[in-house]
Amino acid sequence: MSNPILTLNHVTRTFAVKRQTIKAVDDVSLAIREGEIVCLVGESGCGKTTTGKMIAGVLPVSSGEILFRNQNIANLRGDDRKQYRLGVQMIHQDPYASLNPTHTIADIIAAPLRHHGFTRGDAATRERVRELLARVDLTPPDDYLEKFPHQLSGGQRQRVSIARALTVAPSFIIADEAVSMVDVSIRISLLNTLTKLKDAMGLAVLFITHDLALAKYFAWEGRIGVMYLGRLVELAPARDLVERPQHPYTQVLLSAIPEADPEVTRRKKHIELRSMDVPSLLRLPTGCAFHPRCPQFIGAVCEQNVPGLLEANGARVACHLVNRKT
Repeated sequence: MSNPILTLNHVTRTFAVKRQTIKAVDDVSLAIREGEIVCLVGESGCGKTTTGKMIAGVLPVSSGEILFRNQNIANLRGDDRKQYRLGVQMIHQDPYASLNPTHTIADIIAAPLRHHGFTRGDAATRERVRELLARVDLTPPDDYLEKFPHQLSGGQRQRVSIARALTVAPSFIIADEAVSMVDVSIRISLLNTLTKLKDAMGLAVLFITHDLALAKYFAWEGRIGVMYLGRLVELAPARDLVERPQHPYTQVLLSAIPEADPEVTRRKKHIELRSMDVPSLLRLPTGCAFHPRCPQFIGAVCEQNVPGLLEANGARVACHLVNRKT
């Protein structure tokens, strides 16, 4: 088993809102190995994007630490800091906003190559741009070099964003809802491209999504972490999480996924929540934050005590009911 390339130790991120302090991310611990795919799944506002931004160094942590190759990113300086900033790259959600509309595709991809000295001379840079476009399945690459972003489809723009992230030879990619703004018909194609790149380059990938069905497809050989109101509530190998979900929230999410066979979907048992209202981060429930909605609520212990993320049947689960059984 490979060593962790990135580790989160009890990471918390707070924000001041309306003279109150809210925890957008609360005590998250996670280790991601080289070449591994990990998906973070959860509803909007659960803290998954904030987690990604802290890993990328866009936001500082409020407490805890993030280690890149066993070094605290908050303490990195000089060449070590540069290696981290090049090694961790982010693919943003919106391919329409993340590319400069006044630059050609060739210029967009060539800029980081020149700035960081990965190529020398126009001919070598141009050839490297062609290689990167071909690597993300924009072929023939010469058809795209002189085009502007507005001349491409959403899926093509996102492939350009992926190619740009690859220019600096990263070892860790954060894909933040990277396929949510493209047509459903090309989402799988983009995920297959990311998988191919992961295998070819040995990349570790943190894939952030609200769609558990996508996470199930993309991370089938990796792991899935489920977040709820800033906390990681379940972390398990993807196959185990899908086939044997342990946390009640994970079970609810999986019960809502439609199956390929309509008859199976009709027969599938949908788990009802106690409440459809998602609590506000400004007024979090005491104890387990999921207890007002939990279909397996067991009383005072859920209302009064915050469950720890503990080992349970090959996974890590933050649930009093599960932890009582193990």
